[in-house]
Amino acid sequence: MSRLPSAARATSPATLPPAGLDGLDPSWSRLVTVPAGGAEPVDRTWHLLDTAAALAALGVEPVGTVLCVHGNPTWSYLWRRLATQATEAAAAGRPAWRVVAVDQLDMGFSERTGTTRGLPQRVADLSALTDELGLEGPVVTLGHDWGGVVSSGWAVDHPEVLAGLMLLNTAVHQPADEPIPAPLRLTLARGVLGRATVATTGFLDVTLALGHPRLPAAVKAGYRAPYRTAERRGGVGGFVADIPVDEAHPSRAELDRIAGGLRELSVPALMLWGPRDPIFGDRYLDDLRDRLPHADVHRFEGAGHLVAEDVDTASAVLTWLGDRLGSATGVDGPARASGAASVTADEGPQEARVDPAARRPLWSHLDELVGSRDTALIEMVPSGSRGSGAGPRRVSWGLLSRRVTEIALGLRKHGVRPGDRVSLLVQPGADLTAVLYACLRLGAVVVVADAGLGVRGLTRAVRGSWPDHVIGQLPGLTAARALGWPGRVVSTQTLSPVLARALGVEASLPEIAALGRRAAAALAELPPVPSEDAPAAILFTSGSTGPAKGVVYRHGQLEALRDALAAQYGIGPGTGLVAGFAPFALLGPALGATSVTPDMDVTAPRTLTARAVAAATAAVDATVVFLSPAALTNVVATSAALDDADRRALAGVETFLSAGAPVSGSLLAAAGELMPSATPHTPYGMTEGLLMTDVTLQGVRAAAVDAAADTAADDGSTAGSSTTAGSTTVGSTGRAAAGGVCVGLPTATTRVRIAGLDERGRASDASTDAPGVTGEIVVSAPHLKTGYDALWLTDRETVRGVPAGERWHRTGDVGHLDAAGRLWVEGRLPHVVTTASGPLTPVAPEQAVERVSAVARAAVVGVGPAGTQQVVVVVETAPRSRRPGLAGPDLAADVRDAVLAATGRRVAAVLVVPDLPTDVRHNSKIDRARLARWATSVLSGGRMVRP
Repeated sequence: MSRLPSAARATSPATLPPAGLDGLDPSWSRLVTVPAGGAEPVDRTWHLLDTAAALAALGVEPVGTVLCVHGNPTWSYLWRRLATQATEAAAAGRPAWRVVAVDQLDMGFSERTGTTRGLPQRVADLSALTDELGLEGPVVTLGHDWGGVVSSGWAVDHPEVLAGLMLLNTAVHQPADEPIPAPLRLTLARGVLGRATVATTGFLDVTLALGHPRLPAAVKAGYRAPYRTAERRGGVGGFVADIPVDEAHPSRAELDRIAGGLRELSVPALMLWGPRDPIFGDRYLDDLRDRLPHADVHRFEGAGHLVAEDVDTASAVLTWLGDRLGSATGVDGPARASGAASVTADEGPQEARVDPAARRPLWSHLDELVGSRDTALIEMVPSGSRGSGAGPRRVSWGLLSRRVTEIALGLRKHGVRPGDRVSLLVQPGADLTAVLYACLRLGAVVVVADAGLGVRGLTRAVRGSWPDHVIGQLPGLTAARALGWPGRVVSTQTLSPVLARALGVEASLPEIAALGRRAAAALAELPPVPSEDAPAAILFTSGSTGPAKGVVYRHGQLEALRDALAAQYGIGPGTGLVAGFAPFALLGPALGATSVTPDMDVTAPRTLTARAVAAATAAVDATVVFLSPAALTNVVATSAALDDADRRALAGVETFLSAGAPVSGSLLAAAGELMPSATPHTPYGMTEGLLMTDVTLQGVRAAAVDAAADTAADDGSTAGSSTTAGSTTVGSTGRAAAGGVCVGLPTATTRVRIAGLDERGRASDASTDAPGVTGEIVVSAPHLKTGYDALWLTDRETVRGVPAGERWHRTGDVGHLDAAGRLWVEGRLPHVVTTASGPLTPVAPEQAVERVSAVARAAVVGVGPAGTQQVVVVVETAPRSRRPGLAGPDLAADVRDAVLAATGRRVAAVLVVPDLPTDVRHNSKIDRARLARWATSVLSGGRMVRP
């Protein structure tokens, strides 16, 4: 403590906390004296929270103990919610976990020793305390900040009673070649340490300011309670001084021992993380995941250092204990829904596995066509040549195959290893295709997040996935450097030495390929083909319904997706494929198809024109065209510019697909007129499963006829006795008339079920394949994703109550199956309007409103408390309005009548906007959540601004 003021050496006995601290039950507090012995030659008294007495009063026996250790400058108050919820769970008959939350010596209300207590001493202190308490297994440790290190040290030293390990933002390893986080460097600076941590409350103030959203005053007062004077803050300064800033630090050896010991632990592990932490950022999470690769991980987007205050980590902890440690404690795991079994993401599918001899990796066509001069792909506008007048770039199968092998060998020489994550910041085209397949062949995991997420979205995606390597074009690398994205950097083009140094570029793709050619000449070999269970890709969702999520695919699932597409649409060698949607362009080589991406800005699908599609179609004699709904809308809108040659090219198309958002029959029909020989399809899927169902234009029309007949029949049979549910009418049979968008029948390897909605719009645990039930759509297929990256709770929710033994996914979409087995999509689960008369799904009333002559597009949202929400309709008009406002009386009356006729619901307000907000990737998914917040504001007297 030589660098700390004399107050840091003050001594004082342990005390109980004052009464009245927010959320803290005084009955939990106890003082425990550890007699002099191995840890220290004098008695030491601790304050701790212990729920053992509360459990005894309930007459329940604990199934185990959660040993909670706080960090700096907090105290056991950090765990008050866990103590409360664990006790409430026991009272409700659920597994009874005893919570023991300690105040480390010199911290909280434990004894002030006046001595220097480095990491080795603190780990020994905790062991001495648990010996005194007589803790027997099973014990699960839970630590945050410095408490994560200390509790991990205890875990490593007590394998005989350890049942699990849980960590909140912490670190157990500091690379020697990387500086500690800037805020800690500042605090450790000469002349700052003592003033910031002991003499003043500066360090405490900054920590409490890291809460997001801002901590309530009463909670801040609770954290400040033990640290009112400088004499009480010696431990705060001591902890900061004990940070091992270099190899010579006295605590460095103990830190390294603990870090190494974690690799030997095989007990269940959980990490709950706040990524908005300026101290323990994602690089420390990445290190912990490397040491505990079996751990469940959840990153709470928006949460920061005090993650236990920012989000409900207590519920997450108890949920995890029930899931992972039920059998270890003799208590059954999570309850199973009636008629359906629960399944967790890491149980994996119990599916028939592919015969290794029959398996075809994604690059099999590249291997087979290594000598072919036939065209594999075409770039209509080669990278970097926009505006130069350069013609299309053609790449043969032979060249692409050689290029993939060269890059794979070169990346291996560069240090890319199987399992490494490689972030690809490259626009669709030849470079992205070659790099993608090279990484897959090497066994690396590609991380793909499109530029449509914007800078903030991309930053969240890249930092959340924490890649080991980044391969990018200049715009992406510039952003990566400016925003501190992780990973060793490779540029797709050769840069000047000055620019390369400025961007942290270690090599260029031409240099990597040359390295690979030299390796091939030396008869170097690639590693073995990755197994079908090996991770292959992390593909980020569009972020249209919240922060983008990283969807994890294994090689076997991507191969199954390729096979499903080939079987459904007959795509294979000889097929010319126009892909206006990047994933399908990248799958072209896997399918053996000749693919072309039309001239467009892939981050803005509405930039695609009819002439650009025609030119791309002519370039490969395309028989298959895939466009997003937003791109298709603009293609139809610009079709007047087509000349005779363009129309002849489009007349050769045999199959046309549009997906990514609901596609109306009228839009499909308009596209069909441009491609008169084509069968229009609109497949239903999502990033988590790109092909779940499929329907043709003829199928859409047939479904509409059947739905009209069903509605007429229901009107006659349930008159006077029906209640509304979703956007449909439900009679005494419990079956609903059709509403929404028909997306057809499941594909050959897909199954679809529905988890019905209750009166509050919540999806049930059980699911059914019965027709007419409106609820959350649940899907299963061999090509479905493995799970989400670092989103354990989200993974758990997506498999809640679904059949066990197979891979299933709750889509978050709502809809129903009709009597013919066709799926109808009625909207998103978070967008269901929960009125006093039951839930209302949005798509069917929106469709009814869009049939009003003055309406171009519509969105139906709910305003008010859940369960009593009012229906509000927001419309774009034709012609377009210049400013937002209330709809005129005639338009409002027409809209109200349309909704009433379609759903039996009354509309509280009709609002007009110039443009409905949509997602960036598809430019077509209406952001109903944003509109609901806007409508709530303006209808409550807020300013009438654009949403």
